[in-house]
Amino acid sequence: MGTGPAGRIYDEFSQLIGNTPLLELHRYRKNRDLPGRLVAKIEYFNPAGSVKDRIAWAIIKDAEETGRLKPGDTIVDVTSGNTGIALAAIAASRGYRAKFYASDNISPDKIRILDLFGVEVVPVRNEFFLDPEALEKITNRIREENPDAYFTDQLANPVNPQAHFDNTGPEIWRDTNGEVDFLVAGVGTGGTISGAGKFLKSKKPDVKVVVAEPAEGSLPTEENPYPDEIDGVHKVSEIDPQLLPGNYDGSVVDEIIALETADARRTVRALASEEGVFVGTSSGATLWAATQIASRPENAGKTIVVVLPDTGERYLTLPSDHRG
Repeated sequence: MGTGPAGRIYDEFSQLIGNTPLLELHRYRKNRDLPGRLVAKIEYFNPAGSVKDRIAWAIIKDAEETGRLKPGDTIVDVTSGNTGIALAAIAASRGYRAKFYASDNISPDKIRILDLFGVEVVPVRNEFFLDPEALEKITNRIREENPDAYFTDQLANPVNPQAHFDNTGPEIWRDTNGEVDFLVAGVGTGGTISGAGKFLKSKKPDVKVVVAEPAEGSLPTEENPYPDEIDGVHKVSEIDPQLLPGNYDGSVVDEIIALETADARRTVRALASEEGVFVGTSSGATLWAATQIASRPENAGKTIVVVLPDTGERYLTLPSDHRG
């Protein structure tokens, strides 16, 4: 990964990825009289604006080194927006084309950004993902419709969690001087929680790994296929393991905390007004879960690191109630 933003002239986009800052949320904590310390890993400092820059570069680099991706090729995948944006930015910097399949219930701002990068976006109706076999079906469709493209396969590509094991986890360990007691993140592909969580537990086995997941009212149903969802944050409890993303390693997870999208939105507003940090709804979800951990008396003085995946500027326009 990169060596940070200051003190040198960089040669290429990928060198700017990683080494994002940790920020202790002193005012937010004081306003809630929280016993535990809250430390935010602010991932919008990555050059394309999210934690997904890490896996996008790792996947593309691996494909180049193994000869599966060649100049002028097209990359394809299914995305909730951030991985697509990260892949599109790196593709543009390295001369590739990009095509992504995306739910028609993700933030319109993400679609606009993908369009600016010249990406071909294939909308998929949100109710499609109610099918328990949706991930397998969309994967098969992508491969069939794009036989000559490189399928990055973010949900099951082992390079994804490895990137977090090699970089995100070590950064947290280094910057906290090993004084980390909890890691809190959401599950999109499962790479962050699995890779960084595994690394931190390898250094300190009693580190607790916590997942924030959407509660029932924030999930699509047959009756309401277009709810107000938390973009990129998926339910993992009470789900058949075979239907979860291949990169999600539930064995590293100690606790799962569910919340509604309204909780995440209120937390986004609080963080912006109290700390000057404007993040997206997935970040609001992880911080809300981390706040529950920090509020417990037994966690007094403990360090809770929460991953804030992206900027709130990608969610200024809400999806419409229905996609035709």
